[in-house]
Amino acid sequence: MTRRPKRTEALERRIGYDFRDKALLDRALTHISAAKRGRADSYQRLEFLGDHVLGLVVSDMLFRAYPKADEGELSRRLADLVRQETCAEVARAIDLGAAVRLGASESNSGGRRRTAILADVCESLIGAVFLDGGYPAAAEFVERLWLERMLKPPRPLRDAKTVLQEWAQAQGLPTPSYREVERTGPHHKPEFRVAVDVAELVPAEGSGRSKRAAEQAAAAAMLVREGVKAEFSDG
Repeated sequence: MTRRPKRTEALERRIGYDFRDKALLDRALTHISAAKRGRADSYQRLEFLGDHVLGLVVSDMLFRAYPKADEGELSRRLADLVRQETCAEVARAIDLGAAVRLGASESNSGGRRRTAILADVCESLIGAVFLDGGYPAAAEFVERLWLERMLKPPRPLRDAKTVLQEWAQAQGLPTPSYREVERTGPHHKPEFRVAVDVAELVPAEGSGRSKRAAEQAAAAAMLVREGVKAEFSDG
């Protein structure tokens, strides 16, 4: 009989779920840098599934917990609860980083503490629980880890520039920089067009009646293009 790695046994105890399919759990914890056959052996497909299962379970939780909330409030609460940073917080709470399988270079560069990796593995674990035990098991798993967070007052909305800066830092990218591209209109009523630059990414542009408004619009445009799940104020 093959002995299960202690890291996965300990994780199952921490999360209160015992996998029937241990190979499924292994795949949920395997970063592409440690996958023998590339993406097929990594957590990426499970992450996709878990992302949508998480959204459904949390949406149901919110719908039942806040019967007087309109769709706008529910959407804002949902966005906060499924955002990358929240998933990473949950991952840290169950010490998920200790169980992740990483390649040597990724491990040596601090991958076990990286927000993006922790959030991805958290979602892949949800997807694995869903496949292994069905929706009831996945719902119980999510409710146990998200209920306390759901009942807290919602975080105040942050402006798009702040969200973009935090996201860039979580990806290991430098701080975004802004540059004026064009100024049009009369002196008393100008229109600004600003571009935001982030290393390794294509610049994004936004327009506004002030440089600040244009910068916020450019940051929002980049966040939407990069698929960052967050709600933000107009600044």
